[in-house]
Formats: sequence, structure tokens, C-alpha cells
Amino acid sequence: MKILFLPRDGIRLYQELLASETSREALRFYRPVETACGIEVTAATLGSALTLMADIRWYVKRYMRGVLFEIAPGVFSTHRLAFELFYDREIKLPGSWDYRLIYRMKDGRVVREEQLLPGSDRPLSVSTESPEIEVWCTEDEYHGGISVVALEDDTGEEAADEADQP
Repeated sequence: MKILFLPRDGIRLYQELLASETSREALRFYRPVETACGIEVTAATLGSALTLMADIRWYVKRYMRGVLFEIAPGVFSTHRLAFELFYDREIKLPGSWDYRLIYRMKDGRVVREEQLLPGSDRPLSVSTESPEIEVWCTEDEYHGGISVVALEDDTGEEAADEADQP
């Protein structure tokens, strides 16, 4: 299973993660790779991917726009949907999903986020300069128009942890 870390604008995420002893320690067995879509890490299971994300949640909040989890070849899910799938076990993924977003990438950053209408096919992009990622999300994230893990929180508390609660 692939995990895709999406950097915030202006952040050199790969360098930030390698500069910190704490994140280097957490990532030491995963070998992060810088790609056109962000920083990619391979984990054995969804559970280990969620655990890794929890281990580096401070870096997620500070340096990342979000974290995506590959649930099928070329199809990613948001953290909230992955959390529901793994911990709540309330959702069983069908062959298609109504709540989908397309992230258009450039230079490792999300430059455009689009909603796909339920039942519509995803337009295929063949550009290697601007790859597109299909992201499955929860209904709330779809209707809210945003699907990021690195939420801003004025109270200073762990917003990523609050987002995990149903």
C-alpha cells in the first residue's frame, strides 16, 4: 500500500522530513521517495500506513496539505475515509464510489482539486508534467469541497486527531 504525503505550498517536504531526527527515525524502514505527486512511502497494510501517519502527525499538521492512502491501483483515499475503513469498519468499498475528487498535480503540489459527479467517469489525463490522482473521500469531505488531513486549528490542539473522531 502506498501513502502519499502532499506538501503545503512553499514547503520542501522531502528535505523537511530528512532534516528532523524524529521523522527520520519514524521513516527509517519506509524509504520515502520524492515523486511528481509528493512524497511516496510504501507500507505493508492500511493499519501500518495509518500508524506511520500517526507517528509523524506533527509533521503532517505543520508541513503537509494532506495524506492519501492508495486503496486500489491509481485510486487513493483521504485520511478520514481510510480511518473509517480500518477502525470503524462501517464502510465496505464497492467497485466504484460516489464521493470522488480529482487532484491535478504539478511539481509535487496540488494545483487544482475538482469534484466528480456521482456515476460519471473520470477524464483520463496522460500528461506526465501534470499527473492527476483520483481521491475517494467521505460524503462530508466531498460536499465540503476540501479533503485534507492537515487542518488548521485555532485552539492549538491536535486537529488531525479531532478529524479522526466520528
